[in-house]
Amino acid sequence: MKLRLFFRITIGLFCLGIQAPIAAQVCTGSLGDAVVNVDFGSGNNPGAALSTSITTYNFTSSSCPNDGSYTVVNNTSGCFGGSWHNMPEDHTPNDVNGYMMLVNASFNPGDFYLDTVRNLCANTTYEFAAWIANVLLPTACSPNPIMPKLVFNIETITGTVLGTYSTGDIGSSASPTWTQYGLFFKTPANTNSVVIRLTNTAPGGCGNDIALDDITFRPCGPAVFLTGNSNQSDFDFCTGNKMPVSMVVTIGAGYTAPTLQWQESTDNGSTWTDIAGAVAATYTVTKSSIGIYKYRVMVADGSNIFISSCRIASTVLTLTIHDLPIATAANDGPVCENTVLNLSATGGVSYAWQGPAGFSSTAANPALVAKINSTGQYNLIATDQFGCKDTTSTIVAVDPQPNATINADKSICEGDSTVLIAGGGASYLWSPAIGLATTTSASTIAKPTDTTIYSVIISNNNCTDTATVKVSVVKKPVANAGADKVILKGRSVILDGVVTGGGARYFWSPPNFLDDSFIQAPVATPPTDQLYTLNAISNLGCGSSTDDVFIKVYNDLYIPTAFTPNNDGLNDTWHIAALAVFPNAKVLVYNRYGNLVFESTGNNKDWNGYFRNTAMPAGAYTYMIDLKNDRPVLKGMVMIVK
Repeated sequence: MKLRLFFRITIGLFCLGIQAPIAAQVCTGSLGDAVVNVDFGSGNNPGAALSTSITTYNFTSSSCPNDGSYTVVNNTSGCFGGSWHNMPEDHTPNDVNGYMMLVNASFNPGDFYLDTVRNLCANTTYEFAAWIANVLLPTACSPNPIMPKLVFNIETITGTVLGTYSTGDIGSSASPTWTQYGLFFKTPANTNSVVIRLTNTAPGGCGNDIALDDITFRPCGPAVFLTGNSNQSDFDFCTGNKMPVSMVVTIGAGYTAPTLQWQESTDNGSTWTDIAGAVAATYTVTKSSIGIYKYRVMVADGSNIFISSCRIASTVLTLTIHDLPIATAANDGPVCENTVLNLSATGGVSYAWQGPAGFSSTAANPALVAKINSTGQYNLIATDQFGCKDTTSTIVAVDPQPNATINADKSICEGDSTVLIAGGGASYLWSPAIGLATTTSASTIAKPTDTTIYSVIISNNNCTDTATVKVSVVKKPVANAGADKVILKGRSVILDGVVTGGGARYFWSPPNFLDDSFIQAPVATPPTDQLYTLNAISNLGCGSSTDDVFIKVYNDLYIPTAFTPNNDGLNDTWHIAALAVFPNAKVLVYNRYGNLVFESTGNNKDWNGYFRNTAMPAGAYTYMIDLKNDRPVLKGMVMIVK
């Protein structure tokens, strides 16, 4: 514990003066496990103070230490008016709430730490390193900020310098930047203890402020490489693997009598276990259970192999046994014959399908046009990125496509019905439902009121086909001879006949005094009152119809000279029947004072003897009738008799 604390403070203070990269003197061969590994732990702010035997600096619980002070924190921000970087975390990757040592250097340069590291191996090279960041912003302490500058010295107990290293000025950067600094040295023969001397050569003042983390002291030796089959260093196999991996270690020059020990880790390199008896330059292993297996070789000179602080480690070979993928195969069936069938697969990065009728595919989600012979089992091999395979299958069902049949188009008379018959499937659905006796059987009675196209969906399990039939409705003929007519003798009138319905022939009877009795609107010139009948007969056998029109023939315009508006049903109004011949005629009636008491146009209104809802008294009234046919205005008297 004393050694760990020593390195915490030593490097921490040593970093007070470190700056931008003068290249660190680090091991160029292979390193062993750390003899000292200081990461300051983790927890809430602030961390615990270091032992007073380690440093003469003052501990503060503030996250922003003053000159000559330090603190242990997992983050810091807003120090000295924002002149320091905001440090959200320490250097160690994945070190949740990991601590770092934050130092504000003292004013006077000089040695700030001295301690002894014991139980080392003689005649062995070691690397001493630490990660340091200048926490001063580039814009702070203008124009002459003080940059940290540290010197590391490794000495024997008697004062002989075994190694020295100066960081030079550790410059500031736009964002917090961690840099590793250090040196390596070799212990003399018969020497297993060294003295660490750390000197801060920069003066105090505005600047000279650092963060320190991840201090290591590790043995360094010749380069040691570990390879397996075909010079690989990483292997991926599947569970149940039977292939052996033969590993061989290559040791560079530097050891007089190198000895070695193979190790295995099953927790991704966190801990290593010696493999009993594995001390040769080669080692063969076969793994079949799921897991990550790492292998390395520890190397030392002679009997130093048994001392953990003396041996170095080779590169690592990783053997990973993967679980088999979980393959799934599915389809969107059952589908109908001649439609698209979709297969789908998951669980791999590549796939191989095999199925009925010679089907094969390497697509994850292939599609094919389904035939009856596509029915059956489709086998899938799914392969993951490591070459591990799983097999599965899916059953496809293809239903035959029904072939809808239906009777020919029909024609019926209005009001009649017909039978519709379909075939080719197991179930039926007719539409529209209007006019049908049923919509869900193969045959149905149709009685539409208008021409209708009926569709029937014929189903066979999930498959359907559609057929249509047209039922044409022939409307019964309807004769409409039009309104009765009024003419003067010797004049003509056009009859307003209309025949509706499909495929009908028509004629007027009698044909007397008609210009053409086989058209709907002939010209009639009867000399006397005449009744005409319009006859309509369906050419398709859908019935017949007749309608009459009466033509009243007046010899001349007769104007009544009196009427009795007493509501007895006789002569209650002044009615001029023949006036209907003159549709534009204007009728005016005046009382004896010359006041207008009745007015009408054409024969659309008879006079009932009232004016503005008031009965007019008995007496004589003057009338004027303008026939609007270039004849003189007719004038006369009409009497109201009571």
